[in-house]
Amino acid sequence: MTSPPSASGPRAEAIARERERLKALRERRDAQSADTGVDGFTVRRWRKVGVFGAQAVLQAHAVLQQLAPLAQDATHDALADALRDAPDDRLLPAVRAVLEQATPDTVAATLTAAHAGGFLWLSEIGEQRLTALTAGGDDTLAVPGSEDPSGAFALLATFATPDGTAAFPPRTLPRLLPWIPLSVLDDLVDAGTVGPEHQPWQYRTEQPEHAYLKARLVPDQVTTDQATALDWSAWQRRATFLAGGDPLPPGGDVYDLLERVADGDASVVKELERELPRDLVLRLRRILGGVDVGNWDRDVWEDRGLWRLVFSLWEPKAAVNPSRSPLHALMALRQAYDLLCLNELAHASAQIDKLVSFETAAPAYRAEALNLHAYTLLLREELDAAAVVLEGISGSHRSAESNLRMVRQRRTVPRNDRPAASNPYLDLGLPHGSASWETRYRDLRREHVHDVDVSARLNSAMKRIRDAERDNDWSGFFVLPLDLDVYALPDEVPVTLVPPLAPLTRRTTPHSPESLALVRQQAVADLLPYLLSAPRRPDHNARMHTQ
Repeated sequence: MTSPPSASGPRAEAIARERERLKALRERRDAQSADTGVDGFTVRRWRKVGVFGAQAVLQAHAVLQQLAPLAQDATHDALADALRDAPDDRLLPAVRAVLEQATPDTVAATLTAAHAGGFLWLSEIGEQRLTALTAGGDDTLAVPGSEDPSGAFALLATFATPDGTAAFPPRTLPRLLPWIPLSVLDDLVDAGTVGPEHQPWQYRTEQPEHAYLKARLVPDQVTTDQATALDWSAWQRRATFLAGGDPLPPGGDVYDLLERVADGDASVVKELERELPRDLVLRLRRILGGVDVGNWDRDVWEDRGLWRLVFSLWEPKAAVNPSRSPLHALMALRQAYDLLCLNELAHASAQIDKLVSFETAAPAYRAEALNLHAYTLLLREELDAAAVVLEGISGSHRSAESNLRMVRQRRTVPRNDRPAASNPYLDLGLPHGSASWETRYRDLRREHVHDVDVSARLNSAMKRIRDAERDNDWSGFFVLPLDLDVYALPDEVPVTLVPPLAPLTRRTTPHSPESLALVRQQAVADLLPYLLSAPRRPDHNARMHTQ
């Protein structure tokens, strides 16, 4: 005759574990001293409430002594009677009433102690699940979601399988997020199970954890106060840089390189590429590519922090059209000024013509363009035309008025008796009135020592400036520029090259045993609904091991 197949599966394994537990419990009781101080009459009383054996009675006393301070009114009376060894059918409802108001650790400790003592206080399925949990295993017996109020069972099941956290059911997260230990939550974040869309920070009322989770998942939403509380130096360094302040130490990182780029240092471009993400590397290369043709998309020239880099690399081969963008407008103005300083009057005039035709320019810019135009007319001795141009701007610029008086005075002098028309400071490549002219003069003389024409022009400029300083009279010099600030390059941060803030690095221990123990504790506490109102009747196997 063929024997029936043996039972298998999670339920059979749980039953086998329970039998082993009860057998060990019986052997432990047999080995204990018979003198426990509990008489047979008391033992028989406790059997009626599911507690078997003298040692179990002492364990029940220990459990109830822990709960008694938490009990009130009739519940307290039921526990007090049991502690006087007069337990009755009020005991289990009283225990449950206390535990329903207790913390999860108290619930878990009580249920675990009752389980260890062999009390028949839990339903059969509750015993099976508690056996699996207290044995340190991860078999949760396929607990349905409706019977897993905190999600602890489901979480333990996922941790029991390789890469299980990645497959954790998202529908369970709203139950988990308010209570799971932070390190376990970090495990779920690392696995991609919890993301920004789940907003886990909203479930954590404690401000440090709230800020920490935002820093890990949505770093761009972290406030200054939160970053300070987290002592998050990377956030603070980036924020300081974007605000235009000096980057915080340590140095030598991407912000130092960006600061040098903002200053126009093109030598660090290759090094910067190694520090930037791929999309910003492509952007940087697009910026550099525009230098050859002097053309960039709007998003480039709108980032004024890039202008110094562009100006350090861009060498226009023809007159620049100032109407194309604010960047082109500034380049056109500076280009005209530089060409005048280099005494390249033909090229300068071509650029200035472009400036004059840019009639929609801002008033200060327009005044500089017209003043440049008047200067070229002066150099060609077209004094009437120069005066007409200057009359259009003299009312709002004191230097333009001075220039107009100089042109009018020059008209009264016979052409052959007129001194040099150029501004001697400009001949040295300096703004009008520059205090460093002597140093500049000496440098240029050394540079052009063998060029007779240039040396003569430099010597003439030097003599004219010295005469003006001696006489304290600069009225014979055409002032250029009117306002140096109009020519100034912006001193801003290249915001479109700043990489996005990396999420805060994890600060908890991965797969922390202590945190998993807390999850297991919560899973045990979730078994409270399986606590009976009356003790479960022991089956034959239980009677064998509990007598």
